[in-house]
Amino acid sequence: MARKLFGTDGIRGTANSEPMTAEIALKVAIAAGRHFRRGEHRHRVVIGKDTRLSGYTMEPALVAGFASMGMDVFTFGPIPTPAVAMLTRSMRADLGVMISASHNPYQDNGIKLFGPDGYKLSDEIESDIERHVAEGVSDDLVPSANLGRVKRLDDAAGRYIEFVKATFPKDRTLDGLKIVVDCANGAAYRVAPTVLFELGAEVIPIAVDPNGFNINEECGATKPQRLRERVIAEHADLGIALDGDADRVVLVDEKADVVDGDQLMALIAADWKRRGRLAGDGLVATVMSNLGLERYLEGHGIALARTKVGDRYVVEHMRDHGFNVGGEQSGHIVLSDYATTGDGLIAALQVLAVLTETRRKPASQSTRIFQPVPQILQNAAINGSAPLEAEPVKAAIADGETRLGTAGRLLIRPSGTEPLIRVMAEGDDAKLIGEVVETIVKAIEGAGG
Repeated sequence: MARKLFGTDGIRGTANSEPMTAEIALKVAIAAGRHFRRGEHRHRVVIGKDTRLSGYTMEPALVAGFASMGMDVFTFGPIPTPAVAMLTRSMRADLGVMISASHNPYQDNGIKLFGPDGYKLSDEIESDIERHVAEGVSDDLVPSANLGRVKRLDDAAGRYIEFVKATFPKDRTLDGLKIVVDCANGAAYRVAPTVLFELGAEVIPIAVDPNGFNINEECGATKPQRLRERVIAEHADLGIALDGDADRVVLVDEKADVVDGDQLMALIAADWKRRGRLAGDGLVATVMSNLGLERYLEGHGIALARTKVGDRYVVEHMRDHGFNVGGEQSGHIVLSDYATTGDGLIAALQVLAVLTETRRKPASQSTRIFQPVPQILQNAAINGSAPLEAEPVKAAIADGETRLGTAGRLLIRPSGTEPLIRVMAEGDDAKLIGEVVETIVKAIEGAGG
């Protein structure tokens, strides 16, 4: 059965339109409950959300669906995605749910599901849940005497704060560091400033006034300009930008230059290798990570494994092959010694652990450890049903690969969430890769169906 609900990171779409309606959320909860209901014990589900207005419609629908399957539900309110993953394990839950569309604007929302081990679900489990939704599962509802109960867990954020702080070296503090933290008016608007403050930093929080509409609005990891300006204005040592559900992070150094996920992964991997902590002597990244990262790691005896785009696929490879560092250029960084999914706050603390060891060096010197090669990513709108099968498009791609040769890299992939083809090229010749990308995008957009 072709998947219609689940994409590369759960279910996502415009709120109050299919598939992000309360009706679909109810059906997904019932279907997921059917899949994860095993044995006679009292089943337990935990649910967190970010700060979108539509969370008020999605949360009660999910609660109703799980309770109707006889599962007890604990709601957390606004809390980061990695907190839900952590608390799923900590509370011995059968299932964890995060209501969020990550870095998307408030109009969108999504549903991310975690298994009892705190990891995102496999493609096979998601397909099984989707099949149950399509077939209908009303016959599996429990008798009225067996309905689940619902409770708000008021100290969920506090539990996560203590968990995150414990990942920072116990013999260090952030004393003397001035840090601007941009919480994207999202799920970490309370926990992130608290963690940094309690570890000793002077904290300047921005984008910490969510109103249901302003999540990721000109702020956060995907739009760090406001953070950059504030770092300069405050003469801060660095800035930290999280996205709406705080599972990704980018940094801004004292010069207001952005430090992306590739640089952060390289920094952490190199530090962990020096300490004998780097499992598998390598890290896992996606096909989008910069060629400069690959060259740097190779020069330092660190292996690089690439996966398709999506932190879920990074995590799967890490688990299958014994790595403990992985992530994406966008700032999803997974450190499996601590977390089962991307955790922007934990990743930031690991970078800060390196900075506190090299106090004499500013962030601009400590965090930029390799020179990225020119990389261009451009989206091509899809005008036909299968533009990549059109002969002019195939010819343009083949010609681009020939022109780039072994000194460059070309990646063409459909978006998992939008009607777009993403065209990325990188190499040492910026002019050449620009020409290659432009030619292929024009070919794709001209291939009408």
